[in-house]
Amino acid sequence: MVFSREVVDTMEAVWAGHRTAAEAESQILDFKEDAPSERETWREMAETCLCLANTDGGWIVQGVRDASTGPDAFLGTKLDPELLRARVRDLTRPALDIAPSEEYFHGIRLIVVSVEPSEEFHSDTKGRAPRRYGRECHPMDPVEQRRLREGRTSFDHSAQVASEQNLLPQAFDSARRLLRASLGPEKRALALLSDEDLCRALGALDDRGGYRRAAQTLLGEDGSSLVYQYKDTPGGEPRQIERLSGPLLVVYERVMELIRAHRRLIPLTLPTGQQLQIEDFPELVVREAVTNALMHRDLTVNLPVVVEHSPNVMAVVSPGPLVAGIEPTNILTHPSKPRNPLLAKACRVLELAEEIGRGVDRMYREMVRTGRPTPEITSENGYVRVTLAGGAPDLHIARYVAQQSDSFRDDTDAMLVLFKLCSSRTITASSMSVLLQKSEHETEASLKSLASDQVALIEPTRETVRRVHPTYRLRPDVVRALGTAVPYARNTSSDAEQRVVAHLREYGRITNSTVQNLFNVRVDRANQILRDLRDRNIIVRTSNATRGPSVEYGIGTNFPPLRKQARRAAQPGQGILNLKSSLWEE
Repeated sequence: MVFSREVVDTMEAVWAGHRTAAEAESQILDFKEDAPSERETWREMAETCLCLANTDGGWIVQGVRDASTGPDAFLGTKLDPELLRARVRDLTRPALDIAPSEEYFHGIRLIVVSVEPSEEFHSDTKGRAPRRYGRECHPMDPVEQRRLREGRTSFDHSAQVASEQNLLPQAFDSARRLLRASLGPEKRALALLSDEDLCRALGALDDRGGYRRAAQTLLGEDGSSLVYQYKDTPGGEPRQIERLSGPLLVVYERVMELIRAHRRLIPLTLPTGQQLQIEDFPELVVREAVTNALMHRDLTVNLPVVVEHSPNVMAVVSPGPLVAGIEPTNILTHPSKPRNPLLAKACRVLELAEEIGRGVDRMYREMVRTGRPTPEITSENGYVRVTLAGGAPDLHIARYVAQQSDSFRDDTDAMLVLFKLCSSRTITASSMSVLLQKSEHETEASLKSLASDQVALIEPTRETVRRVHPTYRLRPDVVRALGTAVPYARNTSSDAEQRVVAHLREYGRITNSTVQNLFNVRVDRANQILRDLRDRNIIVRTSNATRGPSVEYGIGTNFPPLRKQARRAAQPGQGILNLKSSLWEE
């Protein structure tokens, strides 16, 4: 077939009944069935081709019913590929050239259309220019069309000659502080340059020695503007409002000071005794969000970046949508594509921004590492909004991650898989590909790596272990280590009774400390479990001590007898291990 392996796998998933064709559609894939009239079919195909050409390109598969799944979804088509190509050219301006071909899938004739992303800007015969957003096509307004055209032609507003040439000394001081703090000697050497030579090193001088817009933005008197608001609750009235304007570097330093002033720290103690401090909003994440908002904002509109800060939520809002080709659904894996390339380059020299576009990865990773949900990124109504959840973190997740290797903690896929499995009992490559923003093949490779003995985070379920794409779950020891962070694995009273009974059969006694270790709970929860069993005479106190860690319990009058079959199967030293294993078998 002419289309990618990812598209073939998606079609096979629809054929197998795993999802409907509509659910399988994506930013680069659309399924269509023949309309009641041939003319209507041409029009629908032309519109979808325009959507893809004005975005990132992709494939259209004609002859598949959206709402169906399984073999019934594949209706086939009678369209002629050459006639389709000609009609799409007739219905688009400038004429869009596509590559349709006749293909057979499980014996069913389909038309597969490959649409390349175009350097041109295409519309229909009435001047309407649609663009693809996720699975839908929407018309673009004139502002969106201008931004798309600029993105296609690589027009860089930050590289143009600045209208104001007044750069401030305190901004150069900020730049030199950043450079002196660098670990690279070549960056530290830049701090010794004169103001003019430093601008030249940042790429902010033109051939005639004039300052570019990037210099004005970074170092100029009216370079950037930002509004900071602090509220007691996300929906409450602001307690503090700061309107900042000036060089980007100075504005950035000031807003970070304001955010730090309201920072709250949560102590976390590791089993080794090491003390950690968990920030309500990880500074690395906040720094990335604020830097990206200032660096990638639309320089053609005179609107400020807005930071809304409360103890539980922080939102950073930047004027200008995501640049053409980048969507919230691909922002983790799309190559770096700055709106203002020269400004972004200067920020990278100053080490304000990531060199290879990994900043968003780090934001996702750091949020999970500190026991919080991943950032929410939206691009609507001409703004990009990054929302971070603060408040009390899940210390079980933070503690577990803190004890793992550096390579595990720095693995964004591992963090996202861990985050997902704290709320879902199982995952597959198909279900995780959307969250990881990768193809199913890439996702499966990541899952297999995380299931290896070297990482030992997940494992295939027993029923699917031999499949090409197994269903995965957390390993039992990981679930126990995560404790209440995994709500679906919380111990019921029946589970507690079985495990305590199994322990008593093997060892003859049990203490509060033992229960804490068995269930990964605190002392008060362990007391509750023991009290419930004692009230039902399943266990009795056997020690003279009545309070404290020395209290021991033994077999009570209502202790369940061992069944004959279990008695024959049980072996010394295996009771607890077998029970633990059975709790996690699907």
